[in-house]
Amino acid sequence: MSANSPFFNLPELPTFTLTSTDIEDGGVLTGPQLSGAMGVPGGEDVSPQLSWSGFPEETKAFAVTCYDPDAPTGSGFWHWVVTDLDASVTSLETNAGDPAADLLPSGAVTLRNDAGEPRFVGAAPPEGHGPHRYFFIVTALAEPLGIDESATPAFAGFNMFFKGIGRAWLECTYEAK
Repeated sequence: MSANSPFFNLPELPTFTLTSTDIEDGGVLTGPQLSGAMGVPGGEDVSPQLSWSGFPEETKAFAVTCYDPDAPTGSGFWHWVVTDLDASVTSLETNAGDPAADLLPSGAVTLRNDAGEPRFVGAAPPEGHGPHRYFFIVTALAEPLGIDESATPAFAGFNMFFKGIGRAWLECTYEAK
């Protein structure tokens, strides 16, 4: 695995299938998944619809994240982190990342993203910084993470290191010119 991969220091896990009606693997993000809150013209901060299947049979919970490893921070940028989705949940509707829409199932825990909000925030790379990669990841968990909304995305990732038993992702890009 390339050192440029966000999974480089993580254990290799069995993969499963992740699809979306709003984004496609290898595609370029558009208005709905760009960040108006962070000043991108036409950005709407709408999380994409996601569906997953083929995960390990022993899955007890899921975590859903969106991560930009190319952000000029030294640690990337977490756009969205939802943990402790029950194993019976195999999809999220478009805009589930907006708490006002009330589309997440009971028991799901949304952490503050790196913009400081407990919601999905869209792509907003610095102008002229080049293309950024956005990884929409579903991690199958051997057990719920059991962390609350005060946890950081990095702490959730650390716990997924120990409890992850499968992983699926869609990689998209966006560049502000």
